[in-house]
Amino acid sequence: MNVLTAILRAALECYTPHLVIAALAVAILTGLWAPDERKRMRSILLLVVLHLLLVPVLGVLSARGLTGTDVYLATRLITLVLAAVAAVRLALVLVFALALARLGVHAPRILRELIGAGASIAAILAIASRVGLNLSGIIATSAVLTAVVGLSLQDTLGNVMAGLALQMDHSVQIGDWIKVGDLSGKVIEVRWRSTRIETRNWETVVIPNSQLVRNQFLILGKRSGQPRQWRRWVYFNVDFRTPPPRVIDTVEGALRGVQIQYVAADPEPSCIMMDLGESTGRYALRYWLTDLAADDPTDSAVRTRIHFALRRAGIPLAIPAQSVFVTEETRDRAAQKHGAERARRLAALGKVELFDLLSVEDRERLADGLHHTPFARGEVMTRQGAVAHWLYMIIEGEALVRVEVEGGLEREVARLGAGSFFGEMSLLTGLPRTATVVAATEVECYRLDKTAFEAIIAERPELADGLAEVLARRQLELAEVREVLDATAREQQLAARKQDLLGRIRGFFNL
Repeated sequence: MNVLTAILRAALECYTPHLVIAALAVAILTGLWAPDERKRMRSILLLVVLHLLLVPVLGVLSARGLTGTDVYLATRLITLVLAAVAAVRLALVLVFALALARLGVHAPRILRELIGAGASIAAILAIASRVGLNLSGIIATSAVLTAVVGLSLQDTLGNVMAGLALQMDHSVQIGDWIKVGDLSGKVIEVRWRSTRIETRNWETVVIPNSQLVRNQFLILGKRSGQPRQWRRWVYFNVDFRTPPPRVIDTVEGALRGVQIQYVAADPEPSCIMMDLGESTGRYALRYWLTDLAADDPTDSAVRTRIHFALRRAGIPLAIPAQSVFVTEETRDRAAQKHGAERARRLAALGKVELFDLLSVEDRERLADGLHHTPFARGEVMTRQGAVAHWLYMIIEGEALVRVEVEGGLEREVARLGAGSFFGEMSLLTGLPRTATVVAATEVECYRLDKTAFEAIIAERPELADGLAEVLARRQLELAEVREVLDATAREQQLAARKQDLLGRIRGFFNL
């Protein structure tokens, strides 16, 4: 027989043309629709290549009349087995990665592997029977081996079946955050025998599947029909001198309606009183974490906001009752501290143009009415449209001024540093805020409220005229940035603005 004819005949008997066409078709479809299956396709194509290499060997043996030899039978068996296994794996890719995936059905990987293993074993047994191998002895022996293996590998088989159950009922999915005992981490792979999770400490933990099936475990941040987010608790203590409603309102006001990375806007953060201790009240701020890997950094950011909010409100965190502090506080030392703070306040007032009209005595009275108000980086110091009758004087740090534009977006228009002030219109006329001011760094401020200024202007109502002129001039300076005015127009606008502001000031303070 001609060698070439024998090779072609061997190729037809081993279904080589069908296998090659199927492999090329599935490879093309995989490249178009399922690029994640390329690695699996490479292993399948390797089986096809090995099959193609054995077909010529089988043809040469047939051409030389060696069809009855053990070498020919072994070569033919291997060639057919390679074709069968490759065909089974091609079918699995076609069904699971292409057909079902296009329909939106994602079957567990372990199910796919079990079907592939079962189909491959069945194909190999059928091929062995076809080439003339006696399987009765193998089957009898395999029954005994199955019993022995089953007894010796009970735990392993239990883990395999548990893994199949986990994936079939979707108890655990890739990307879930789970907690088993004191251990928590992100599921990165569910294998036949075990489930692998990565902890926040860059550790990979391998948990036997049977342990997950037999024991209770938590899936963190997962609720039906809701986004993945996990409620966190941040605890702090405040002594009994501050009423609980004031503590709760202060903390919630600092956390609600502001943007903090990885803190969900819905549900909003909430503060509750957890316990009454011997000398303190124990509180908890509850918020929802959107990135479960960033638990400690986000807790730290929330604690920082709580700390600064309490400081601004003059609410001290509790000192442990068992601690005793003894400080020698002499009269001279107290006077020195008071004098330094008073000088600092007077210096801040001296940088505000509005207060140039005041006497030294009036400024000293205002200094006594100032409130120290610190802000953490990123906190909103005042919001556009809000009604707040006070003025801020920045003594340390930097703040950003933002104005809302069309579409609800905000545009930065200015930066304020130490020595700057803002909120004079709200302090003197009661008008809503015209811009949002956000702390770009940690900011230390003094706040002057309407009540502190009201006593002075009530005693000296003539100040209203000078204050209106200063405000009108500041408004006009901003307007001249957008349009050029001649001297006559400038004087007319200044007079009109002053008259309007004077009426507002008198009305606001009932002068």
